[in-house]
Amino acid sequence: GGVALMLSPENTIAFAKAGMLAADGRCKTFDAAADGYVRGEGCGMVVLKRLRDAERDGDTILAVIRGSMINHDGPSSGLTVPRGPSQQAVLRQALQGADIDPTAVSYIEAHGTGTALGDPIELGALRAVFRKRTAPLWVGSVKTNIGHLEAAAGIASFIKTVLALHHRQLPAHLHFDQPNPYIEWDQ
Repeated sequence: GGVALMLSPENTIAFAKAGMLAADGRCKTFDAAADGYVRGEGCGMVVLKRLRDAERDGDTILAVIRGSMINHDGPSSGLTVPRGPSQQAVLRQALQGADIDPTAVSYIEAHGTGTALGDPIELGALRAVFRKRTAPLWVGSVKTNIGHLEAAAGIASFIKTVLALHHRQLPAHLHFDQPNPYIEWDQ
């Protein structure tokens, strides 16, 4: 689980002064007008249980986690600049650890903060790892819907993805009007 609350204005002020926040308060992930992220508050919690135990107990199973992976970006140009090679490495390790062929993946819930530089780097890493696909790879970011929940961003993305799988429908990706020209969309 995760919780994000803005209990004082100091971080918002600092992020605004650093030019990290979207001027209009809208997260425009993957859009040409992406100009920063939007802070959000929220919390989320999930219950994890071994599959065999959930099946034995007759629990409702919304998703099965086949694997997970975490790494550190390593040296980068700054807090808002992800490092593509590190993202590629963690994606490849996660797919290998879960024994999933990249061509079998149809949706990625991206970090997608809505920054002009970060979004193209993130999608570039996805392009490198999933380049052998022939079918489209759907990509979204919950941040366009609820903002960046910071400490709760991961759980918010996880819950969105589980609910999308359960309902067999992807939620709308908001504030996307003009594709970011630095993203190779045909790739």
